[in-house]
Amino acid sequence: MDVTILPRSWAPYAHAVLRIMFGLLFLQHGLGKIVDFPHDPSLAMMPEGLKMVAGIFEIVGGLLLITGFLTRIAGFVMAGFSAVAYFMVHFPMGFFPELNHGDLAVIFCFVGLFFATSGAGAWSVDRAEFGSAAGSMPLQGAK
Repeated sequence: MDVTILPRSWAPYAHAVLRIMFGLLFLQHGLGKIVDFPHDPSLAMMPEGLKMVAGIFEIVGGLLLITGFLTRIAGFVMAGFSAVAYFMVHFPMGFFPELNHGDLAVIFCFVGLFFATSGAGAWSVDRAEFGSAAGSMPLQGAK
């Protein structure tokens, strides 16, 4: 019995919206570190060199994800970046992400892995330049 609420034909577009929002969130974090907008007072404790490197990763990764260019590579790199951030910043404060405020880093890591394996979806440079196989892998067994 198929209990699909929305048509499956919408899946590539939902995939693309997730990718774009994921990229925008990374871009926001990077701009906060590099140009201090939006201002985050907690960044004052972060060493300037680390803030610059992290900000560059987040801005470049965010822009690649927003445009859907080199999405699999960007997703993989940003997943690793998020895992490092979790273990450097959050894990020392305790094991549980809810208690160490690492929820976002964990989600970013696994969504990055999703894009590393699934590609960009619709509305992407990858799909326009390299075809649908680069843009998004079809679901195996999907009807």
